[in-house]
Amino acid sequence: MAKKIFPIRPAHPERVCWGCDKYCPSDSMMCGNGSERTQHPVELFGDDWAVMGLDPFIPATPEEPETSDVPPVCPTVP
Repeated sequence: MAKKIFPIRPAHPERVCWGCDKYCPSDSMMCGNGSERTQHPVELFGDDWAVMGLDPFIPATPEEPETSDVPPVCPTVP
């Protein structure tokens, strides 16, 4: 049995339940996955969901460079 390919950017993700491999229409779910349909990741995280945070060696947000002209957080009191 061939495995179904998970679509990266479906045309109308709101019409399908994405909770299992059956991809049932949202108004007639066969799997009993609950009363709510499971949303596609593009609905939850946006169009770049497939590349968001997958590489463990590249940080998700760029680090701020440290500068020496920044005043200390807690200045000492004389």
